[in-house]
Amino acid sequence: MMKFFEFKMVRPKTEEEVALMRENGILVSKTLAEVGKIVAPGVTTLELNRVAETFIRDHGAVPSFLGYDGFPAALCISVNDVVVHGFPSDYVLKEGDIVSVDCGTFYKGYNGDSAYTFPVGEVDAETRMLLDVTKESLYRGIAAAVAGNRTGDIGHAVQTYAESFGFSVVRELEGHGIGKKLHESPGVPNYGRRGQGARLTDGMTICIEPMINAGCRNVYLAKNGWAVHTSDGKKSAHFELTVVVRKGQAELLSTFDFIENNVKF
Repeated sequence: MMKFFEFKMVRPKTEEEVALMRENGILVSKTLAEVGKIVAPGVTTLELNRVAETFIRDHGAVPSFLGYDGFPAALCISVNDVVVHGFPSDYVLKEGDIVSVDCGTFYKGYNGDSAYTFPVGEVDAETRMLLDVTKESLYRGIAAAVAGNRTGDIGHAVQTYAESFGFSVVRELEGHGIGKKLHESPGVPNYGRRGQGARLTDGMTICIEPMINAGCRNVYLAKNGWAVHTSDGKKSAHFELTVVVRKGQAELLSTFDFIENNVKF
């Protein structure tokens, strides 16, 4: 889940705080894997939400999205042309759909946040490429999330990779800092120039989350005030991981390993 930010000085997390955030990151990652196990044609997005909320609460945490600024569910579930912030509903997943599942937890005073876009059954070649490129653009962004760099270095890495395949980067939405609050400074755009933006420091915890469209980059906000759609009706993919900035290489606090080692696509 993402939000806009004014620039503020960011206090790096202590190692004790990072350890608590790592617990949240692992729980979010495992929750997404549980959801991924049931993603299939014929399943409603409400059922995905039910599985996630039950799993989170069974592990002593609470869904951090539920009630956030009035958001009505544990998950943001966004299908096909919905970029982010879709509501779980009676919509029945169909063969060839893609579904972005964005999950947050609150546990021991800290937050976790991660997202994964799942294919539903078999998807066409362009859609598969969109998923692969979006995920790789995330890893390119993470590689730039080292102390001494700036948020523009992350955005530049994401943007140049995604656009090299003819896809477009949503600019109205961005990643964010995270900690005791779900959304903290700095904002982390998915586009930009090297050497610009907020400076990254050792111990800073951020969510990097490319939102990449198959068509044009333009989007619009639905009447419900939450769901963001592509303006041309083409599909959009969204992947997100939480990392802690380090001097040599960012450390992952959430991971896709639980999904990709346990869910068959």
